[in-house]
Amino acid sequence: MSTGPTHAMSGLLAWGGLSVAAVANGFPITPQSWVVGAALCTGAALLPDLDHPEATVARTFGPVTHAASKGVHWFSHVVYRSTRTSKDANRNGGHRGFTHTLVFALLAGLGTVGVVQWGHKLALIPLLFLFCALAVRGLLHDWTPKGHVLGVTVLSAGLTVAVWHWIDVGPSEQALWCGVAVAAGCLAHCLGDAITEQGCPIFWPLPVAYKTWYPVAPPKVFRMRTGGKVELGLVLPVLTALGVWLSAASLQRTGLAPWVPFDLLTLHHLPPAPPVAAGN
Repeated sequence: MSTGPTHAMSGLLAWGGLSVAAVANGFPITPQSWVVGAALCTGAALLPDLDHPEATVARTFGPVTHAASKGVHWFSHVVYRSTRTSKDANRNGGHRGFTHTLVFALLAGLGTVGVVQWGHKLALIPLLFLFCALAVRGLLHDWTPKGHVLGVTVLSAGLTVAVWHWIDVGPSEQALWCGVAVAAGCLAHCLGDAITEQGCPIFWPLPVAYKTWYPVAPPKVFRMRTGGKVELGLVLPVLTALGVWLSAASLQRTGLAPWVPFDLLTLHHLPPAPPVAAGN
């Protein structure tokens, strides 16, 4: 697996790119929806690693998430053993199993849509709290070590309250973007793992080369070692720069910061806004 910050920034980058594309194709996003989506997508980019009890996300809420991670690990192991072919590795353990697939990303997105449609704005409280916590743990893993559960909890609760009081959008519209954000974050995680040495079984259960758990990956020369110099010295800085840039550009397209005189995506100068006619 890639490190927590790399996964988190890949989620932010994915949401920035998706929101830019959405607005460009006539699907407007409000600033409130963008912020909620960014929180969910950044946090969801660490969610698949719940299948690994030693992963960053398994330490988010101490014994609670560690126990949940052990349960997910066991379930992923059972799914792997029951669906593997004779060509798949005869391995034990559930890491890089069910939660590292397109199927899981889709189910996570659909589940999120259902929860928000059912609970409306109130449903965003637990969702924001959970995914803000995953994002905080991922981005600040060096500053939030295993014992700092209280710090992660307090910071995540503060972010949740601030965002929840600010948002004011329709439940059906919010539900769709929330689901897209969570699914995109999970998919970003899988793509990040796919460029590491072990690859990622994204297409399960579709057979590839007679394997239902085929580890999708580029040629070995293009793969990176988890936590190695390539990831920390090149991939993470590039993801961070692109994520911040696309986030700023997509926020501008939601109508935020209209005073900026140039397009943050293309860097082209924007014409001044027409003057507002005085009322009678």
